[in-house]
Amino acid sequence: MNYNEIGKTGMKVSQLSFGASSLGGVFHSVKEADALEAVFMAVELGMNFIDVSPYYGHYKAETVLGKALKEIPRGKYYLSTKVGRYGKDGVNTWDYSAKRAKESVYESMERLNVDHIDLINVHDIEFQAGLPGGLQKVCDETLPALCELRDEGVVSHVGITDLQPENIRWVIGHVPAGTVEATLCFCHYSLNDELLNEYFDFFEQHNVGIINASPLSMGLLSTRGVPDWHPAPKALVEACQKAVAHCNDKGYPIEKLAIQYAISSPRIATTLFSSANPANVEKNWHYALEPIDWELVGEVQKIIGNQMRVRWKNS
Repeated sequence: MNYNEIGKTGMKVSQLSFGASSLGGVFHSVKEADALEAVFMAVELGMNFIDVSPYYGHYKAETVLGKALKEIPRGKYYLSTKVGRYGKDGVNTWDYSAKRAKESVYESMERLNVDHIDLINVHDIEFQAGLPGGLQKVCDETLPALCELRDEGVVSHVGITDLQPENIRWVIGHVPAGTVEATLCFCHYSLNDELLNEYFDFFEQHNVGIINASPLSMGLLSTRGVPDWHPAPKALVEACQKAVAHCNDKGYPIEKLAIQYAISSPRIATTLFSSANPANVEKNWHYALEPIDWELVGEVQKIIGNQMRVRWKNS
């Protein structure tokens, strides 16, 4: 497994890393014992970057992850969490104010049983785009608050996340150099969408490290089938299902090809996947160690055809 630096942060992370959203039962119910074992498995195998958010499971993912982290030496992993998206009693909430951002960091540390966050992110900034102040509030309020915590040593590095890379680029272009050190963008470097190729130069020119997420495109590239809640348009879903069937005919699970493709760019520091199943964690790790079948990649992308880069809105 290769280890790459996230931008200029000094954090050298495994090219495949652990996203903890599943620990919050975001996609389906999970057994806590399995969730804890999934974290232990990831770290034991060498995944040294763990990403979470208070939004995942409305604080549950951080709480469960915190139980696991109590048992893992702090030097074994880098920890990333977020501010801005929250929820309670099944209702999603958003708050990108400076006050709430600072409060959220300390609350996360308590849930996670740590006294320091390696990377703190503003979560899914597109939602602030639709709130009073728009994305400018992220520039003027949220990020400066996190940078103050960075200056105080509470966090080491500051980043932003979004489904829409153009929002990330806009914010980076409207804050002082060095404010944003990393970005997490999901579903845009996968078998059906490699839009991030168009943003690599910009991010690198601004010394912003690139974190990729959701190599299976939130379940589009899955033999289990596309989840009912998936926001992708019907034509894209159908194209991906044809690609899944083609891979099955080849005896090459599309999940394997998708993970291998997602980690294939040397310009991406790491790709996050999420699972609360330790067996899946181990399987994905071994997928990442095997060479990719580039001929099959070409066949799959030809099947997806004009649905390549077809997008959807976050929810």
